Amino acid sequence: MTPVGSLLFVGNATVLLRLGGFTVLTDPNFLHRGEYAYLGKGLVSRRRHAPALGVEDLPPLDAVVLSHLHGDHFDRRAARGLPRTVPIVSTPAAARRLDRKGFREASGLSPWTEWETSRGDEVLRVTSVPGQHGPALFHRLLPPVMGSIVDLERNGERAYRLYVTGDTLCRPWLGEITERFPGIDAMLVHLGGTRVLGVLVTMDAEQGADLASLIGAPVIHPIHFDDYTVMKSPLSAFVDETSRRGIAGVRTLERGRTVPLSPAVSDAR
Repeated sequence: MTPVGSLLFVGNATVLLRLGGFTVLTDPNFLHRGEYAYLGKGLVSRRRHAPALGVEDLPPLDAVVLSHLHGDHFDRRAARGLPRTVPIVSTPAAARRLDRKGFREASGLSPWTEWETSRGDEVLRVTSVPGQHGPALFHRLLPPVMGSIVDLERNGERAYRLYVTGDTLCRPWLGEITERFPGIDAMLVHLGGTRVLGVLVTMDAEQGADLASLIGAPVIHPIHFDDYTVMKSPLSAFVDETSRRGIAGVRTLERGRTVPLSPAVSDAR
């Protein structure tokens, strides 16, 4: 298949996507190694690895897709360095806070609603899908979170479909995503087994493998796995768990390396 774009892994949940003529950034986190991300409620976590790019190295962006407003997903360097005119697609709660910070193009999406932009015969569409950032009671104490379906269309035909999980735990009702959005070409899985006050709030290896099996995407890119001290489940555990279960398609990413994105399925387009 001819590539439709590329993916550059910056670090943590930050990925620079080029889809057709569009450039999209996910979860902008540009803190330096050793700096602390603020997680709310007085909680902080130290960054272990430097990002592959600084905010000053970014190309012009068509959109930022932000799963939620936590300091390891949208930090003070991003707040200072991103253009105030860049469209940011996130939750309604995050969009309201970003608007107060001067990001007037922030759009808040409820689950299953969409944002889109076009250029020539190409359309970029982002649809919010549900997520649950921790057990039910703990989830309510954290910022609202969303996953995203990112679609590229050309001449009215879908050319590529990417699922970005966001910081969610695996829940059976996430299977509705594949019912509404068949033919996912690849998924970016937020892992890390993040624990806050001992409570699991992002997928560990087992939950990540559960979601990979539930979604059934032919290409699985794990991200968000070891950049912060609150992350307790290493990437190797996910690779081992998916291998043990016979889940194919796991492709790990190196910070700073660009990989091509190609359609992996042709049905239901």
